[in-house]
Amino acid sequence: MSKTRVDDMLIEMISPKIKEIEEKFSAGKGLNQEDINTLLLKSQYNHINHLDDKLNEVTADVASLKGEFAGLKGEFAELKGEFSELRGEFSSLKIEFSLLNAKIEHTIQKALNKNMMLLITVMGFFVILSKLIDKINF
Repeated sequence: MSKTRVDDMLIEMISPKIKEIEEKFSAGKGLNQEDINTLLLKSQYNHINHLDDKLNEVTADVASLKGEFAGLKGEFAELKGEFSELRGEFSSLKIEFSLLNAKIEHTIQKALNKNMMLLITVMGFFVILSKLIDKINF
């Protein structure tokens, strides 16, 4: 426990009186108002010292938490960076997917055009064939 000079001086000042009061009380003699006040004063000093100890503990805990929060802040900053990288990767994947989609659409369009030309050619062939068959039968 760390005490200030004033605390030390005050406790030293009442210590002899406390010893007298303890001896008086041990002898079975009654205590007067000044004795009671001196005992209360010592009790208050003890209470203040106890509160100082607890305050020191709380201060240390707060300092420790501050350090932990600083560490967490750093970790969140790292996560933010990683998410930014992922966002960039997803953007590039989106572009690649769009290009691939356009390429697939182009391939499908070419296949449809080729099939339409084949269908028109086959239909034309059947029309010509049916006309020839009609002319031959007459």
